[in-house]
Amino acid sequence: MGDQAYRDGSWQSGDGLTLHFRDYPGRDDRPLILCIPGLTRNVRDFEPVAEAFAGEWRIICVDLRGRGKSDYAKDAASYTPAQYVQDIAALFEQEKLERVVAVGTSLGGIVSMLWAAQTPERFAGVVLNDIGPTIEEEGLARIRDYVGQGRSFPTWMHAARALRETNLLAYPDYATQDWLRLAKRLMVVGGSGRITFDYDMRIAEPFSDPPAEPFDMWPVYAKLDDTPVLALRGELSDILSHETLARMERELPNVDAVTVPRVGHAPTLEEPEAQAAIARLLGKVA
Repeated sequence: MGDQAYRDGSWQSGDGLTLHFRDYPGRDDRPLILCIPGLTRNVRDFEPVAEAFAGEWRIICVDLRGRGKSDYAKDAASYTPAQYVQDIAALFEQEKLERVVAVGTSLGGIVSMLWAAQTPERFAGVVLNDIGPTIEEEGLARIRDYVGQGRSFPTWMHAARALRETNLLAYPDYATQDWLRLAKRLMVVGGSGRITFDYDMRIAEPFSDPPAEPFDMWPVYAKLDDTPVLALRGELSDILSHETLARMERELPNVDAVTVPRVGHAPTLEEPEAQAAIARLLGKVA
């Protein structure tokens, strides 16, 4: 995975950060695919999407502020979905993006929904990967337990074993090479020579102190009523429940609801079921 050619690009946020993206070339007569990763993830998460669809489709994968090769925020309070939407809006402006198919994993799906609700004419389709308007508290509690801990490891094998300990319920069928591949997507060799997670540990600060009144995402989701939507759910997910997925399917007539077997939060998008579903969505907008 990850052998597709791409160029590294950057754009500027409104508050002066230099943010990073990967740009995989593809046809210019189609909407491009815009990939937005989850809370602790980065552009490498979407190597399976690029492997499957680059060439036929131009694909831009972003590092949100504080992740990967993007600058870390000066103020941790800016690590919020509203700020990420502003950052993506700046990318649209700089790169003159007209219409996109958004592929958002977890947090990236929330950002996709929020931005698509504001500018629906710019979205030819939306993939929501293991996220919906209602998020299960059990899953949020699990994420709060590990995000921002700043662990480091002497070798990639140590890193892979640590991931296995914390994520075995999500990927019960993974073998050692799968955990190593996941580790190399999530982590980098730090300045000390040890392997560390590839994000600013301060992203945990606003996430660990949620608002007393959670924002209702269902009206936002409802604004996708004229946009083809793929809602992916990991069969073992503790973030997106079966009940929420069923309600998503009921509330919008244009939703393809697909459950990816034997994975939790979140599908990696290399699963055959996930790739087939993405191909179906792309077939609607090509």
